Amino acid sequence: MFLLYRRLPSFARTTTTLLCKSMEPAITTTTATSSFGGGSSRLAALAQQLRQYKPPPSSSFDDAEETQTDQETAGKVVSQVGFQESIAPVSKDPERFKPKRAAVLICIFEGDDGDLRVILTKRSSKLSTHSGEVSLPGGKAEEDDKDDGMTATREAEEEIGLDPSLVDVVTSLEPFLSKHLLRVIPVIGILRDKTKFNPTPNPGEVEDVFDAPLEMFLKDENRRSEEREWMGEKYLIHYFDYRTGDKDYMIWGLTAGILIRAASVTYERPPAFIEQCPKFKYPKMVEKHTCMP
Repeated sequence: MFLLYRRLPSFARTTTTLLCKSMEPAITTTTATSSFGGGSSRLAALAQQLRQYKPPPSSSFDDAEETQTDQETAGKVVSQVGFQESIAPVSKDPERFKPKRAAVLICIFEGDDGDLRVILTKRSSKLSTHSGEVSLPGGKAEEDDKDDGMTATREAEEEIGLDPSLVDVVTSLEPFLSKHLLRVIPVIGILRDKTKFNPTPNPGEVEDVFDAPLEMFLKDENRRSEEREWMGEKYLIHYFDYRTGDKDYMIWGLTAGILIRAASVTYERPPAFIEQCPKFKYPKMVEKHTCMP
């Protein structure tokens, strides 16, 4: 584990230091003959496996414009309620709903004990909204971003100082819709040489940088769920409690949903608990201010 400011966890000991089918991602991946040398044979095999992953095709909103701006998050993707885009009713009629695009980085590396771990952040407690919540590095796409991989790695560099050249982007998952109907693309990247990453969080946005075992999001341990309802359909929000050193974190909502999916794809097995994806009935019209509860 690594945490900043208070102690040097496992990541730092070797340095000093966002349910159920969707579209094929718009992303550029590096090839096996790229400049990403080093790393274990396990990471090399994982990269090869993930490059073969292709989400089932569904509706597409490429190059879509925003119909609702989430002013509260200032373009950042935090732990809000979210669903995979294909199960939400707004995905069935792209002419009526064109969400803003965003991307988050699921950066996987090999821990000291050989387990696969993922980098997470805790938002600054000084922020006026969503302060102290756990999220994946990421944010809204900018005009100059050539693909989702660039969006995710650019945001990670801005938030935690992760050099994009250290990340081997291998695939992306199906899009998720956030609480405010922001279209979030989870991008999976592999950090082959963790010793080259010295987290430097942006103090205006990030309070802590830490890592957690990816497999924990498939286990029915330290997890609870809460039933909610939207548009007459019930669904579950998952909460994962995680303790590292003297700090406790709660990973929930959109972030938890994305990590459950990422872990399922990485380990090629479903979670040991019921996800309970809602089965929406398509409304006659999705209004401008429709959002998740």
